[in-house]
Amino acid sequence: MMQIGIVIAVYNRPHELHELLLSLYQQTDHNFKVCIIDDGSTVPLYPVCDNFPSLDLEYHKITNRGPGKARNFGVNKIQSEWVIFIDSDVILDYDYIARCKENINNIHCDAFGGADKASKSFNVIQQAISFSMTSFLTTGGIRGSKKSLDKFQPRSFNMGVKRDAFLAIGGFSDLRIGEDPDLSMRLWENGSTTAFFPNIAVNHKRRNSISSFSKQVYNFGIARPILNQRHPGYTKFTFAFPSLFLIGYIGALVLYFISKSSLLLIPYGLYSIMLTISALISTKNFSVAILSPLIAFIQLFSYGFGFLLSWVTLEFLKKDPRKAFPGHFS
Repeated sequence: MMQIGIVIAVYNRPHELHELLLSLYQQTDHNFKVCIIDDGSTVPLYPVCDNFPSLDLEYHKITNRGPGKARNFGVNKIQSEWVIFIDSDVILDYDYIARCKENINNIHCDAFGGADKASKSFNVIQQAISFSMTSFLTTGGIRGSKKSLDKFQPRSFNMGVKRDAFLAIGGFSDLRIGEDPDLSMRLWENGSTTAFFPNIAVNHKRRNSISSFSKQVYNFGIARPILNQRHPGYTKFTFAFPSLFLIGYIGALVLYFISKSSLLLIPYGLYSIMLTISALISTKNFSVAILSPLIAFIQLFSYGFGFLLSWVTLEFLKKDPRKAFPGHFS
């Protein structure tokens, strides 16, 4: 019988943890274990776990060391053939575990991932952020599509991996941000395979404010050139698109103020219209559709600036990533 272990690294967020555990409690397949790693939270989390006595659950509190190291700790505590990492801001569909097992039996891989979506119960900002992070118009579908059945980089909010393959590369690295694509590329470099499971999408809350979302994607942008240095074989020119988008927009604004020509701003206006229409079709929510262009521009600008800053710092100034961006490392 297949052994499944769920590892959840969490820092604070008791309400979200409760929602996640409730969705695990409501699964159709209950043959799994749960390991909660409290990564130095400043609020009590054990009482949340205590609300679900019927779950096969263990709880460990450690000093804060970052999500990757916390997950490594969890893998060492839970003995199972497969380990599934889920973030605390996720809510699972009732058949998530059953579908994971079905896919594992039918699709050969050493690690897998799924996409994310937004529940209708999420607020407008969360739904707009979810659209922006998953739309082909903003991320090009890298977050998961049926065309990415292999060479897919699972994200830690919805990622499964064979325990043996995970331990063979030493688990998550010292990165605090970008640790999940780093894990995927290290698995590939060690001869392991990854796959995308199209029917295990999770409801992912992400950030609930525009400022926190902007900071998050800015840090994602900083992480990418660091990953490019570590894994040059998997570098893509498309990673720089948000930076080019930002530079082009600044150039268009400068041209407008100098010559009063809005010609270069027209593509950005058309892009906003495309985003609005796409979001309306996708979410069927007018408020989300109206907000989506703003969120998408914030995402692209923040990521693009972070990427550009990191790229210049690492490639031109030749600074050590740890010294330049210490917050990105454990």
